[in-house]
Amino acid sequence: GEYSRFCNSVVPLLRLKKMIFQNNEDLTAQVQVANFSEAELNENIEWNIKSTKGEILFKGQFEKIKIPLGNSFIGGEIRQSLSSIKDAGRFILTISIGVFENSWDFFVYPFSLKDEQTDILVTQQLDGYAIDILNNGGEVLLTIKQGTLKADKGGDIQIGFSSIFWNTAWTAGQPPVSLGILCDPNHPAFKEFPTQYHSNFQWQDAMSHSNAIKLDSIMPAIQPILRVIDDWVTATPLGLIFECRTAKGKLLVSGIDLLSEQEKRPEARQLLYSLKKYMASNEFNPAQDISIGTIKGLFINSN
Repeated sequence: GEYSRFCNSVVPLLRLKKMIFQNNEDLTAQVQVANFSEAELNENIEWNIKSTKGEILFKGQFEKIKIPLGNSFIGGEIRQSLSSIKDAGRFILTISIGVFENSWDFFVYPFSLKDEQTDILVTQQLDGYAIDILNNGGEVLLTIKQGTLKADKGGDIQIGFSSIFWNTAWTAGQPPVSLGILCDPNHPAFKEFPTQYHSNFQWQDAMSHSNAIKLDSIMPAIQPILRVIDDWVTATPLGLIFECRTAKGKLLVSGIDLLSEQEKRPEARQLLYSLKKYMASNEFNPAQDISIGTIKGLFINSN
């Protein structure tokens, strides 16, 4: 049933410029139809947008029109304001043409975020100031700038949003060399950044602004909040987000650069907001103790 949505004699298609929106924007998209049935169609084209709970938020219909045979017929344009969506979420846009149906996920984040976690230091380097905060029992979010991780700590791993082609043994390590992300979608760190357990389009930005951290170089068997799946040939334990206690404080380490060009990256802005909300809650209680020296040793310029 799912496969027949995008592989059939008639397939509704969608032309979207992007999959990530803020709620001060309009979603605009063209509806395209691939019709390889026995004859031209004369059907209404209907669309709706649902929440992940199945609630219909918006819907519409185009006038009945003849849909010729071929692959490039444009049936109409959807233009929908997203201002009524107040909370971050994944939404499903569905197009129906008679019995034929197809769906796409997209994501909406609030344009205005009230950041109240001012006592959490967000930094891209574990400098003296950050260490002083940890030594005094404070909380630090270390968001690693891409390209500053040592090669043997994961800096030489070329991760990507798309999966490997075949496997790295057959392609001489052709990048990307990873297979997406793995996480617990119910983890409180993602409360304001809704996710499935696997990759979807809201992770594309993160994967293109990140360093995969070799977890065994931090602590064997550490369980990250966000894991990167390595190619089965090397099967290295990799992570993008993990937490620990260090000195007298609490530290959350993100291999994703959440600060650079943030005004162009609503996903990074929203993920940072979610992580800070988590760190400010009682649920942020790291179990592992890791030394400051070990964390500093991740960086190329670690002295």
